Amino acid sequence: MADALFEHPRLAAVYDALDPDRDDLDAYLEIAQQQDARTVLDVGCGTGTFALMLAERGIDVVGVDPAGASLDVARSKPGAHRVRWVHGDASALPELQVDLVTMTGNVAQAIADERDWTAALTAVHTALRPGGPLVLETRDPERRAWQSWTRADTYRVHDVSGHGRVRSWEEVREVDGPLVTFCSTRVFEADGQTLTSTSTLRFRSRDELAASLGDHGFLVDDVRDAPDRPGRELVFLSRRSA
Repeated sequence: MADALFEHPRLAAVYDALDPDRDDLDAYLEIAQQQDARTVLDVGCGTGTFALMLAERGIDVVGVDPAGASLDVARSKPGAHRVRWVHGDASALPELQVDLVTMTGNVAQAIADERDWTAALTAVHTALRPGGPLVLETRDPERRAWQSWTRADTYRVHDVSGHGRVRSWEEVREVDGPLVTFCSTRVFEADGQTLTSTSTLRFRSRDELAASLGDHGFLVDDVRDAPDRPGRELVFLSRRSA
């Protein structure tokens, strides 16, 4: 099940406006261009921002996401007809042989259950052509990013077209080993409605993630700092073994 942050229609509708800075996608776009990718599978495509960036450049894109409300937002955007949208997790994919698979943002961490992670990597491996790259990012757990997920540090007020003022913040609820559970709160001042969403992320170490990719048939070629968050997030470049 997708978190309410992505599945509730009202929360999905304001998601982009509350997170407008997507400089993190530039690194993925550059990789797609360097790989001369003609077909791309975007796992956890959400509201479709990156999938549409690729499609605008003439790339054949499949976007998959378990949150129906987020996909509804994606389908409503200009150029959405250029993308094949799939509702479900990676195991729901049709038969594919793509040049590149991406997991942008926090997608890899959001697959917190190890059984779901195994299923996702297995499906991605099947969907990739032999030698095709998988690119994903993850927060470096040594930086303990969750320590700043407090109301005081994350409180924001946004003026959202069509929705009015929206107040938002995050608060950690529990840290259990590599699992961090937090609550996102959104207050819509137009009518006073308060909506919350509880999410759990898995913080995998660099070595743990590299080993997991290797166990599922991927060769790790490079691990880079995320250019928009150096020292805090890592971008893994791996490829399906032949």
